Amino acid sequence: MHILRIPLAASLALAALSACGEVATLPVEAGMGPSPQLPPPNTTLIPTVNTAKAVGWPPGAHPVAASGLAVAAYASGLDHPRWLYVLPNGDVLVAETNAPPKPEEAPGGIKEWATGMAMKRAGAKTPSANRITLLRDADQDGVAETRSVLLEGLNSPFGMALIGNQLYVANADAVMRFPYETGQTHITAPGTKVTDLPAGINHHWTKNLLASADGARLYVSVGSNSNVAENGMEIEEGRAAIWELDVASGAKRLYATGLRNPVGMAWAPDGKTLWTAVNERDELGSDLVPDYMTSVRDGGFYGWPYSYFGQHVDTRVEPQKPELVARAIVPDYALGPHTASLGLAWSGGAKLPEPYVSGMFVGQHGSWNRDPRSGYKVIFVPFGQDKPSGPARDVLTGFLDERGQAQGRPVGVTIDGQGALLVADDVGNVIWRVSAEP
Repeated sequence: MHILRIPLAASLALAALSACGEVATLPVEAGMGPSPQLPPPNTTLIPTVNTAKAVGWPPGAHPVAASGLAVAAYASGLDHPRWLYVLPNGDVLVAETNAPPKPEEAPGGIKEWATGMAMKRAGAKTPSANRITLLRDADQDGVAETRSVLLEGLNSPFGMALIGNQLYVANADAVMRFPYETGQTHITAPGTKVTDLPAGINHHWTKNLLASADGARLYVSVGSNSNVAENGMEIEEGRAAIWELDVASGAKRLYATGLRNPVGMAWAPDGKTLWTAVNERDELGSDLVPDYMTSVRDGGFYGWPYSYFGQHVDTRVEPQKPELVARAIVPDYALGPHTASLGLAWSGGAKLPEPYVSGMFVGQHGSWNRDPRSGYKVIFVPFGQDKPSGPARDVLTGFLDERGQAQGRPVGVTIDGQGALLVADDVGNVIWRVSAEP
């Protein structure tokens, strides 16, 4: 019999994790909106680890839709579906993916070990399927009756974008391009590398894509390699940023920086203002730091790692850079501390009731560093005059069961060809479809 032997230091860490007692003093809602409450940091020797154990959905169960909405499975039995992209003909692409293996030289330590154990408990340590699956609902009844493997053998794929007859895919280490014809269900042609992306340790591995309206540029989101640069800034080169990529030449430049982990990206109704959802830093207590969504300025700096939500200095970072803190942009809208807000989709094209006509849908994957837990739901932030204009509304809840276990965890969100909201659930292995209540 194989016996798992946990090192003494790790055993002590586990004991500390269960005994630290750090809990939130504010409701999640206090950390939401354009002016969130930002209490003093509450640091502990060992970070709060309060991850919901991933158990999946029991037969017949599903999330709870808000009043006026209905939810049903669009597709199930997938392998860790993380991200979604709707093709012009209505076919839905799903990135079935997970983190790539970490290199042997990746930094270690008790905190990294504890975080890794938490991620395993949350279902985030399964091998990556490394494929993009195409789902088709030919009869438009809200259920995909056929599926096929469009691309396979990828490297932790995530973001997707179709420009003309070229499908762009963001692997963990590069942007790839594949020829694609409308209606095609399997691509056999080899991909062409457009550009390399920062890779290696990949503390944050997801790389997302968003095309400009004219298809001339791609915006590529790249997360940081650490929590707050605790392993030095050398390994952060080109990270915690959004890149602008010239499609024709392959040349790229930094578009915005200081964004710890930008994942979801979307265009505002003007088609010119880029928005992103950002995961902020951990280990400052259950009430800090709120994740956020924000419009992104060309050349803008958003604080990471030196400060958060504008000029709130993170004293853990050495050396300090007050000249950068002085120009850190305050994000537009906080989404609650540790909610892991990943998915972002503008409501344009949605055929949902009035409260959901103009605004952003946000997929909140759920916390690991907060007690009590936050996120684990899909919310909607209403907009007016191209900016957030009121409190967020719950759209889809019930991802945690009565024991606090994760039946599912929402990630990517998008609007399908019929105007319903699609939600990728990487623990339930389901794509949920939210439509107007009949």
